[in-house]
Amino acid sequence: MDDRIREHARILVDWSARIEAGDDVVVAVEDGAHDLAVAVAEQLGDRGANLLSTYQSDELTRAYLQAHEGSFTENPEYELALYERADSVLFLKGSRNTTETADVDSDRRQAYSTARQEIREARLDTDWVSTQHPTRAMAQQAGMAYADYADFVYDATLRDWEALAEEQARLKEILDDGSEVRIVADGTDITLFIDGRVAVNSAASVAYDSHNLPSGEVFTAPYDTAGVVTFDVPMTIQGRRVRNVELTFKDGVVVDWSAEQGEAVIEEIIGTDGGSRQLGELGVGMNRGVDRITDNILFDEKMGGTVHLALGRAYDACLPEGESGNDSAVHEDLITTMGEGSRLEVDGEIVQRDGLFRWEDGFEA
Repeated sequence: MDDRIREHARILVDWSARIEAGDDVVVAVEDGAHDLAVAVAEQLGDRGANLLSTYQSDELTRAYLQAHEGSFTENPEYELALYERADSVLFLKGSRNTTETADVDSDRRQAYSTARQEIREARLDTDWVSTQHPTRAMAQQAGMAYADYADFVYDATLRDWEALAEEQARLKEILDDGSEVRIVADGTDITLFIDGRVAVNSAASVAYDSHNLPSGEVFTAPYDTAGVVTFDVPMTIQGRRVRNVELTFKDGVVVDWSAEQGEAVIEEIIGTDGGSRQLGELGVGMNRGVDRITDNILFDEKMGGTVHLALGRAYDACLPEGESGNDSAVHEDLITTMGEGSRLEVDGEIVQRDGLFRWEDGFEA
């Protein structure tokens, strides 16, 4: 086994999930992540945790949804109980075919997602962490040789997370104290209102209310939005290609949208429910180990020099105690590049220009 796989598992169990002896851990293993699952099992056994593994497969999901008549039982109790009793859930992603579910009927997909909302909430109430094992399908989607893609994954994942957490704390403090964020870039001039909200220093650990490995972003939950934003980073969403999405917001709600490619996908997302027309997240990428776009949201949204906004559900970690944020069955991230001529302002002060933060070398005030 590649030593980097064992190091990946160690960081996941120790730094990210903070697993302790006696913890009840569900490990959801995608079909291409077997080697990482073996390494994680070793780590859990060494710590005396309790392991229950589940098998995840897009091909299996496709077969089920294609065959089902479309009226799904809401939140089956046996599955709900599993996550309600779990201390941690580790999602080991490793797809063999990134477009396997592309031909699943969108109405059926939405019905399935809506019927499982309580199960999703129960998973999110655990100390969950999602991570990615490199596979040939993911390498192909990124347009990279497999060996180069594996190097990319581990460069982004096997990092000094404590040092990055200290750097990200600077932006968290600015956002926590701020009221308005303005993003100006090519095709984008949008203002997001964040006063009273909490920014999350997403440093790849549940100790920071962070649930992705790799991570490397600071995010919050705007309660109002106005302006226009263009998402220039191509993505695959629900197995379908999306490119150059433009959204117009008024009074916090999407009032107009278009896309060079995949407009039907965006329309489906926006039409999911009442909350899917609003933003649930503003995220700022800060992981310089992610040095290219790979058509994988787990990495792409963390890339330094990008900003992402998510339609749909807001995370509770961003909300003051007792306050509810935007609620939806979806949370779909879209990414824009903060390139030359761009700026990120908080209460009128420039925090980032041309993709560089004001504390980084090369920043020009």
